[in-house]
Amino acid sequence: MKKLVAYFSAGGRTAGKAKELAKLVGADLQEIVPAQAYTKADLDWLDKKSRSSLEMKDDYSRPKLVEDHVKPFEYDVVYIGFPIWWYTAPHVILSYLDSHSFGDAQIVLFATSGGSGIDKAVQDLKGKYPELHIVKGTMLNGSVSGDIL
Repeated sequence: MKKLVAYFSAGGRTAGKAKELAKLVGADLQEIVPAQAYTKADLDWLDKKSRSSLEMKDDYSRPKLVEDHVKPFEYDVVYIGFPIWWYTAPHVILSYLDSHSFGDAQIVLFATSGGSGIDKAVQDLKGKYPELHIVKGTMLNGSVSGDIL
C-alpha cells in the first residue's frame, strides 16, 4: 500500500508530527508550502487584520502554493496534516485539495492545536469536498505511536 503524508506547518509543530508519522507508516513526505511564507504578524490571530485572520474570514480565499510535482492520486492513502486555525483547517489546505487529484485515495486528516479539536475541520472538509474519500481525522498533539488510519 503506497502512502503519502502531506502537511502544512506554520510553526514547526505539525511538521514534526508529520515526519514522525511518515517514518512510522513508511510513507513519502510532502510539505505543503504557501508561495508567500507566513510571518509572525501574519499568524497573529488576535489581530483581525492579520493575513491569517483575513484568509479565514473569506470562504473563497485560497492562498497560492509553491508548485509541486507530487501526484496524490498515485497513492492509496494520503494523510493530510495541518494546525487548527479558527476551529478548522487553514485555507492553505483548501488550496492543496483544490489543486490536486486524489483518485480513490483514502484521505486521513490529522492536526495539531493548542486547544481545539479536529471534528469541525473534518466536518468542514467533508462538506466542501464530498467527492473525496475522507475517512477520519485525529489530533496528533502527543506522541505518534501507531498508524492513525
